[in-house]
Amino acid sequence: MAETAGSHELLLEPGAGRGALTLALAGTCARVVAYEIDPEHADRLAARARGHDRIEVVRADFLTARAPREPFAVAGNIPYSITSAIVGWCLRAPALTSATLLTQREYARKRSGDFGRWSRLTVLTWPGHSWELAGRVGRASFRPVPAVDSAILRITARPVPLLPSGRHDAWRAFVEEGFTGRGGSLHASLRGRYPSRRVDAAFARAGVDRDTVVAFVHPDRWLTLFELIC
Repeated sequence: MAETAGSHELLLEPGAGRGALTLALAGTCARVVAYEIDPEHADRLAARARGHDRIEVVRADFLTARAPREPFAVAGNIPYSITSAIVGWCLRAPALTSATLLTQREYARKRSGDFGRWSRLTVLTWPGHSWELAGRVGRASFRPVPAVDSAILRITARPVPLLPSGRHDAWRAFVEEGFTGRGGSLHASLRGRYPSRRVDAAFARAGVDRDTVVAFVHPDRWLTLFELIC
Protein backbone atom coordinates (compact mmCIF):
# COMPACT_ATOMS: atom_id res chain seq x y z
CA MET A 1 0.00 0.00 0.00
CA ALA A 2 2.79 2.46 0.89
CA GLU A 3 4.61 1.65 -2.35
CA THR A 4 1.38 2.13 -4.31
CA ALA A 5 0.85 5.51 -2.67
CA GLY A 6 4.19 6.66 -4.05
CA SER A 7 6.47 9.46 -2.92
CA HIS A 8 5.11 12.91 -2.03
CA GLU A 9 6.14 16.02 -0.15
CA LEU A 10 2.89 16.14 1.83
CA LEU A 11 0.55 13.23 2.43
CA LEU A 12 -2.67 13.11 4.47
CA GLU A 13 -3.79 9.82 5.99
CA PRO A 14 -7.47 9.52 6.95
CA GLY A 15 -8.44 7.01 9.63
CA ALA A 16 -4.86 6.28 10.66
CA GLY A 17 -5.90 4.05 13.56
CA ARG A 18 -2.91 2.91 15.61
CA GLY A 19 -0.44 3.66 12.84
CA ALA A 20 -0.02 0.34 11.04
CA LEU A 21 0.31 2.21 7.75
CA THR A 22 1.52 5.59 9.03
CA LEU A 23 5.12 4.62 9.70
CA ALA A 24 5.44 2.97 6.29
CA LEU A 25 4.05 6.06 4.59
CA ALA A 26 6.52 8.24 6.48
CA GLY A 27 9.30 6.29 4.83
CA THR A 28 8.20 7.49 1.40
CA CYS A 29 7.05 11.06 2.13
CA ALA A 30 8.58 14.23 3.48
CA ARG A 31 5.63 14.82 5.79
CA VAL A 32 2.62 12.73 6.83
CA VAL A 33 -0.39 14.24 8.58
CA ALA A 34 -2.31 11.37 10.16
CA TYR A 35 -5.94 11.94 11.16
CA GLU A 36 -7.54 9.75 13.83
CA ILE A 37 -10.83 10.54 15.57
CA ASP A 38 -10.75 7.76 18.16
CA PRO A 39 -8.92 9.08 21.27
CA GLU A 40 -7.44 5.72 22.28
CA HIS A 41 -6.14 4.98 18.79
CA ALA A 42 -4.81 8.53 18.44
CA ASP A 43 -2.91 8.24 21.72
CA ARG A 44 -1.31 4.97 20.66
CA LEU A 45 -0.47 6.40 17.26
CA ALA A 46 1.13 9.47 18.86
CA ALA A 47 3.21 7.21 21.08
CA ARG A 48 4.39 5.14 18.13
CA ALA A 49 5.17 8.26 16.11
CA ARG A 50 7.14 9.92 18.88
CA GLY A 51 10.56 10.78 17.55
CA HIS A 52 9.44 10.65 13.91
CA ASP A 53 9.71 14.24 12.78
CA ARG A 54 7.97 13.44 9.51
CA ILE A 55 4.70 12.49 11.22
CA GLU A 56 2.06 14.83 12.62
CA VAL A 57 -0.89 13.25 14.45
CA VAL A 58 -4.17 15.17 14.34
CA ARG A 59 -6.89 14.04 16.74
CA ALA A 60 -9.84 14.93 14.54
CA ASP A 61 -12.23 13.69 11.90
CA PHE A 62 -10.51 13.82 8.52
CA LEU A 63 -13.72 14.99 6.88
CA THR A 64 -13.57 18.23 8.88
CA ALA A 65 -10.03 18.99 7.71
CA ARG A 66 -9.35 21.95 5.45
CA ALA A 67 -7.62 20.85 2.28
CA PRO A 68 -4.03 22.15 1.98
CA ARG A 69 -3.32 24.80 -0.62
CA GLU A 70 -0.01 23.20 -1.55
CA PRO A 71 0.08 20.00 -3.64
CA PHE A 72 -0.68 16.94 -1.52
CA ALA A 73 -1.73 13.32 -1.71
CA VAL A 74 -4.09 11.20 0.37
CA ALA A 75 -3.53 7.56 1.28
CA GLY A 76 -5.18 5.32 3.82
CA ASN A 77 -7.02 2.21 4.88
CA ILE A 78 -10.28 4.08 5.26
CA PRO A 79 -13.47 3.14 7.13
CA TYR A 80 -15.69 1.52 4.53
CA SER A 81 -18.82 3.20 5.90
CA ILE A 82 -17.58 6.65 4.89
CA THR A 83 -15.78 5.74 1.67
CA SER A 84 -18.03 7.93 -0.49
CA ALA A 85 -17.59 10.90 1.85
CA ILE A 86 -13.79 10.62 1.80
CA VAL A 87 -13.71 10.21 -1.97
CA GLY A 88 -15.93 13.29 -2.29
CA TRP A 89 -13.60 15.28 -0.03
CA CYS A 90 -10.64 14.31 -2.21
CA LEU A 91 -12.39 15.21 -5.46
CA ARG A 92 -13.26 18.67 -4.13
CA ALA A 93 -9.67 19.48 -3.09
CA PRO A 94 -8.08 21.68 -5.79
CA ALA A 95 -4.47 20.88 -4.82
CA LEU A 96 -4.90 17.09 -4.56
CA THR A 97 -2.46 15.18 -6.74
CA SER A 98 -3.70 11.66 -5.96
CA ALA A 99 -5.68 9.56 -3.52
CA THR A 100 -4.72 5.94 -2.87
CA LEU A 101 -7.43 4.30 -0.79
CA LEU A 102 -8.10 0.79 0.48
CA THR A 103 -11.82 0.27 -0.09
CA GLN A 104 -14.28 -2.55 -0.50
CA ARG A 105 -13.36 -4.39 -3.67
CA GLU A 106 -16.81 -3.94 -5.18
CA TYR A 107 -16.62 -0.16 -4.70
CA ALA A 108 -13.18 0.03 -6.32
CA ARG A 109 -14.26 -2.12 -9.26
CA LYS A 110 -17.40 -0.03 -9.78
CA ARG A 111 -15.57 3.29 -9.80
CA SER A 112 -12.62 2.15 -11.91
CA GLY A 113 -14.69 0.48 -14.64
CA ASP A 114 -13.37 -2.98 -13.79
CA PHE A 115 -16.87 -4.45 -14.29
CA GLY A 116 -16.79 -3.17 -17.88
CA ARG A 117 -19.16 -0.34 -17.00
CA TRP A 118 -18.63 3.11 -15.54
CA SER A 119 -20.48 4.95 -12.81
CA ARG A 120 -21.97 8.43 -13.06
CA LEU A 121 -19.36 9.78 -10.61
CA THR A 122 -16.50 8.36 -12.66
CA VAL A 123 -17.79 9.89 -15.87
CA LEU A 124 -18.55 13.26 -14.24
CA THR A 125 -15.04 13.57 -12.82
CA TRP A 126 -13.17 12.03 -15.77
CA PRO A 127 -12.03 15.32 -17.32
CA GLY A 128 -10.11 16.13 -14.13
CA HIS A 129 -9.37 12.73 -12.55
CA SER A 130 -8.46 9.21 -13.64
CA TRP A 131 -9.63 6.14 -11.70
CA GLU A 132 -7.57 2.96 -11.42
CA LEU A 133 -7.93 -0.39 -9.68
CA ALA A 134 -4.39 -0.78 -8.34
CA GLY A 135 -4.63 -4.16 -6.65
CA ARG A 136 -6.74 -6.64 -4.71
CA VAL A 137 -6.37 -7.38 -0.99
CA GLY A 138 -8.05 -10.56 0.20
CA ARG A 139 -10.18 -10.59 3.33
CA ALA A 140 -7.82 -13.08 4.99
CA SER A 141 -5.24 -10.28 5.26
CA PHE A 142 -7.23 -8.67 8.09
CA ARG A 143 -8.06 -9.55 11.69
CA PRO A 144 -10.87 -10.00 12.38
CA VAL A 145 -11.62 -11.32 8.91
CA PRO A 146 -14.25 -9.12 7.20
CA ALA A 147 -17.08 -10.41 5.04
CA VAL A 148 -15.73 -8.91 1.81
CA ASP A 149 -12.45 -8.53 -0.07
CA SER A 150 -10.75 -5.16 -0.40
CA ALA A 151 -8.95 -3.38 -3.20
CA ILE A 152 -6.66 -0.41 -3.72
CA LEU A 153 -8.39 2.40 -5.57
CA ARG A 154 -6.20 5.14 -6.99
CA ILE A 155 -7.63 8.48 -8.08
CA THR A 156 -5.17 10.74 -9.87
CA ALA A 157 -5.72 14.40 -10.64
CA ARG A 158 -4.81 15.15 -14.23
CA PRO A 159 -1.99 17.75 -14.51
CA VAL A 160 -3.85 19.17 -17.51
CA PRO A 161 -7.65 18.68 -17.40
CA LEU A 162 -9.27 17.21 -20.48
CA LEU A 163 -11.75 20.09 -20.61
CA PRO A 164 -11.28 23.81 -19.91
CA SER A 165 -12.93 25.13 -16.75
CA GLY A 166 -15.42 27.14 -18.78
CA ARG A 167 -16.93 23.89 -20.09
CA HIS A 168 -17.58 22.24 -16.74
CA ASP A 169 -21.23 23.29 -16.45
CA ALA A 170 -22.02 22.09 -19.97
CA TRP A 171 -20.21 18.80 -19.27
CA ARG A 172 -22.17 18.23 -16.07
CA ALA A 173 -25.47 18.91 -17.84
CA PHE A 174 -24.46 16.54 -20.64
CA VAL A 175 -23.56 13.70 -18.28
CA GLU A 176 -26.60 14.21 -16.05
CA GLU A 177 -28.85 14.06 -19.12
CA GLY A 178 -27.13 10.92 -20.34
CA PHE A 179 -27.60 9.15 -17.04
CA THR A 180 -31.34 9.83 -16.88
CA GLY A 181 -31.74 6.54 -18.72
CA ARG A 182 -34.57 7.81 -20.90
CA GLY A 183 -35.14 5.42 -23.75
CA GLY A 184 -32.82 2.78 -22.35
CA SER A 185 -29.64 3.97 -24.07
CA LEU A 186 -27.26 6.93 -24.01
CA HIS A 187 -28.25 7.78 -27.58
CA ALA A 188 -31.94 7.95 -26.71
CA SER A 189 -31.30 10.01 -23.59
CA LEU A 190 -29.20 12.61 -25.41
CA ARG A 191 -31.69 12.92 -28.27
CA GLY A 192 -34.20 14.20 -25.74
CA ARG A 193 -32.08 17.30 -25.06
CA TYR A 194 -29.84 17.89 -28.09
CA PRO A 195 -30.62 18.12 -31.85
CA SER A 196 -31.33 14.63 -33.16
CA ARG A 197 -29.24 14.94 -36.31
CA ARG A 198 -26.24 16.18 -34.34
CA VAL A 199 -26.55 13.31 -31.86
CA ASP A 200 -26.89 10.74 -34.65
CA ALA A 201 -23.83 12.10 -36.45
CA ALA A 202 -21.77 12.20 -33.25
CA PHE A 203 -22.49 8.55 -32.43
CA ALA A 204 -21.54 7.53 -35.95
CA ARG A 205 -18.25 9.47 -35.84
CA ALA A 206 -17.40 8.25 -32.32
CA GLY A 207 -18.12 4.63 -33.23
CA VAL A 208 -20.65 4.19 -30.41
CA ASP A 209 -23.57 1.89 -31.10
CA ARG A 210 -26.89 3.65 -30.66
CA ASP A 211 -28.23 0.83 -28.49
CA THR A 212 -25.37 0.97 -25.98
CA VAL A 213 -26.63 1.25 -22.42
CA VAL A 214 -25.37 4.39 -20.65
CA ALA A 215 -23.07 2.65 -18.14
CA PHE A 216 -21.25 0.71 -20.87
CA VAL A 217 -19.93 3.80 -22.66
CA HIS A 218 -16.28 4.45 -21.74
CA PRO A 219 -15.61 7.94 -20.30
CA ASP A 220 -13.27 8.74 -23.20
CA ARG A 221 -16.16 8.09 -25.60
CA TRP A 222 -18.34 10.37 -23.49
CA LEU A 223 -15.81 13.14 -24.03
CA THR A 224 -15.73 12.54 -27.77
CA LEU A 225 -19.53 12.67 -27.94
CA PHE A 226 -19.59 15.81 -25.84
CA GLU A 227 -17.13 17.60 -28.09
CA LEU A 228 -19.12 16.60 -31.19
CA ILE A 229 -22.54 17.46 -29.80
CA CYS A 230 -21.85 20.48 -27.62
